[in-house]
Amino acid sequence: MTTKVTVRTIAQMKNRGEKITMATAYDFAAARVVDEAGIDTILVGDSLGMVVLGYENTLPVTIEDMIHHGKAVVRGTKRAMVIIDMPFLTYQVSPEEALRNAGRIIQETGATAVKLEGGVEIADTVKKIVGAGIPVFGHIGLTPQAVGQMGGFVVQGRDEKVAAQLVEDALALQEAGACAVVLEGIPWQLGKFITEKLALPTIGIGAGVHCDGQVLVYHDILGLQTDLRPKFVKSFGQFYQLMVEAMRNYAAEVKAATFPAPEHTFTMDETIMAKIQEKY
Repeated sequence: MTTKVTVRTIAQMKNRGEKITMATAYDFAAARVVDEAGIDTILVGDSLGMVVLGYENTLPVTIEDMIHHGKAVVRGTKRAMVIIDMPFLTYQVSPEEALRNAGRIIQETGATAVKLEGGVEIADTVKKIVGAGIPVFGHIGLTPQAVGQMGGFVVQGRDEKVAAQLVEDALALQEAGACAVVLEGIPWQLGKFITEKLALPTIGIGAGVHCDGQVLVYHDILGLQTDLRPKFVKSFGQFYQLMVEAMRNYAAEVKAATFPAPEHTFTMDETIMAKIQEKY
């Protein structure tokens, strides 16, 4: 029987100094690939707004979108722990509304945890959700839901004031009971310092190798993204062109009437066919 990755599992991995792997997935097929590859955790990120739904940013993504995609990912997963992003304005209004939305996400998808962006300002909300028994991943640094306020996708924490605030944010999330925190788009030195300061695991994306784990978007890992290429992204395969070529080959065979070939078709008794022809 496959041993499921849990909150306890990743805490133990940090204590052992074993790196934690995380990748995004947005549907059943992608979840099966990520899970079969042995990735420890799967994030159903609100990045699906840009990657899958074609929005310019994550802000238009709704809780219904996250639940719809989250259900599919959970169905495709056997071992990995599934974490689902809480989209914009589902947790910022009040801790009580945040708890209702977090509960709905967990109840309707079967995922293990939710993820919220922010630090000190959402600590009470995190505490409320954790108090109800729902594991929470934090997310600080470059937080996509605040991209307008930040003036774009800009590295955070290069000056003393912002760096100090990020440390405070991380500590506040830990104090509130978060089980892990994603560090995005910060200098590696700061990522290292926060990782060493916290008892809970850190998952980096553009935060350096010293984080307890790393996360990348499924489509970036496989080279399926051809336009947006942040510095911190590395593609471990180049499948976009292979997929285009496969589609071209399919189209060519259909045009040439070489597909479907006899081995792709079904047959029937010729006498039955003759009777049908005679009747009509």
